Amino acid sequence: MKKVAVIMGSDSDWPVVKGACAQLEALGIPFEAHILSAHRTPGQAALFAKNARAEGFGAVICAAGMAAHLAGAFAANTTLPVIGIPMKGGAMDGLDALLATVQMPSGIPVATVALNGAKNAAVLAAQILAVEDAALAERLEAERAAMARQIAEKEARLQEELERK
Repeated sequence: MKKVAVIMGSDSDWPVVKGACAQLEALGIPFEAHILSAHRTPGQAALFAKNARAEGFGAVICAAGMAAHLAGAFAANTTLPVIGIPMKGGAMDGLDALLATVQMPSGIPVATVALNGAKNAAVLAAQILAVEDAALAERLEAERAAMARQIAEKEARLQEELERK
């Protein structure tokens, strides 16, 4: 199975990003997490991105706030799918990170999830890997079925409560 690279621009992103790692782990997807900066360690970030496919990665998740160039820097240096997590914070509370992550030039896409959307980034990476991995696709389908059961249970409890009134 291909693994997922989970990259953050700063250790301050870890409290959110660990949610992506937990989701990958729950789905049985191997991953590596690293702190690499598009601005403070540009050479190391570019080298990691350029070698990611050869190192067995199938997708890259990048989390960054404020200037948020990390996902774009990775996308510029690999043809693997890159998923950006814009992080909340800063003067614009994440709007700047969202725009920097989503506004990529033609030919260099970055799939972008919601602000602090670490779990969805992991699920999207899993869906990408599941194109070639039937067992992973089954695990994703099972997770969706479990979510549907949870909603059905909540609906039943709500209706019971309403009937008692």
